Amino acid sequence: MHPGIAHSAARIEFVRAKIAAGEQPWAGEWKRLQDSRIASLDYQPNPRAHVERGPSNNPNIGSSEFSNDAAAAYTQSLRWVLSGDPQHAHKAAEIIDAWSSTLKTITNHDARLLVGMEGHLFCNAAELLRHTWDGWPEAKQEQFRKMARNVWYPIIKDFYPTANGNWDASMLQTMIAMGVFLDDREMFDRAVNYFLDGEGNGAIGNYFNDFGECQESGRDQAHTQMGLEFLANTCETAWNQGIDLYAAKDNRLLLGFEYTAKYNLGFDVRYEPFRSVEGRYHYKQISEDRGRLRPMYERVYNHYYHRKGFPAEFTQQAVMKIREGDRDGSRSRGRRNRNRRNNREGGFSSLRWDTLMFASE
Repeated sequence: MHPGIAHSAARIEFVRAKIAAGEQPWAGEWKRLQDSRIASLDYQPNPRAHVERGPSNNPNIGSSEFSNDAAAAYTQSLRWVLSGDPQHAHKAAEIIDAWSSTLKTITNHDARLLVGMEGHLFCNAAELLRHTWDGWPEAKQEQFRKMARNVWYPIIKDFYPTANGNWDASMLQTMIAMGVFLDDREMFDRAVNYFLDGEGNGAIGNYFNDFGECQESGRDQAHTQMGLEFLANTCETAWNQGIDLYAAKDNRLLLGFEYTAKYNLGFDVRYEPFRSVEGRYHYKQISEDRGRLRPMYERVYNHYYHRKGFPAEFTQQAVMKIREGDRDGSRSRGRRNRNRRNNREGGFSSLRWDTLMFASE
């Protein structure tokens, strides 16, 4: 089904209708998108032929440019499908084409992580353009396909089983997205099978124990929530293709979201140290850096509560707290509120416009 990575045609129509009716939270989130720097027609891509991302993004040789342009391409494509203004389709294509005509290599320690995090955004942008707009030449589409197959896929195809699970999870979301865009069933199935039964820390049965504690819960809450979001993105793509990964291991993803939301909302949770794949990581106690909710809870709440009717108490509370934080009228005042603004729009969530695209009735 196309478009069918993060957003289906039906979902796009739903959001359009909410915006047109001026309903909240969609109308407010739409304005926030329109006001974003990366949604401007003045945005200029900055492609590199050779990108390096070392440990913790050091060295950073074109890595930030790759990330920023991925977010911009995705945002411009959303602005196109929600507004119908072809200028934004042209801008999204300009960004994608700039990279697909330039990029030759992505190297260094974090190459797999970079492709996993940002390839997903580029694929979403390309998918929306290809299936909603007739202005993207076939030659340019083929150029993008070649970059995805020949540059990105060799980097992520074997995952990174012994790394912290957010690495595998990032690669899963991009691999399944590439499978959809490329109409490559073998690639798609490789991602699905690894999600279900992979040997690495990012597979659903390895990333969570049976009460929702995450392999990275003892590391820090930022990386824990990253891994959760990347797995949710993988599930949403599979769902749009008729496969229910959300239900895997007796809805283990919901357990993980509920556990992590509960802890970051300030409640106590059970914690049992457990060793990661091959014993590389063994976090003996839960991390203490809680309280900063990553804006990623809408799609999971939408699925489990609205589609399936499952209780999702703490995920719902996280959704409401994030929404209230964005509408409190004080985002421009003080360091705390600047951080909140950046958390909503910057590099702290994968699909930047979570509330806009996944909020439900």
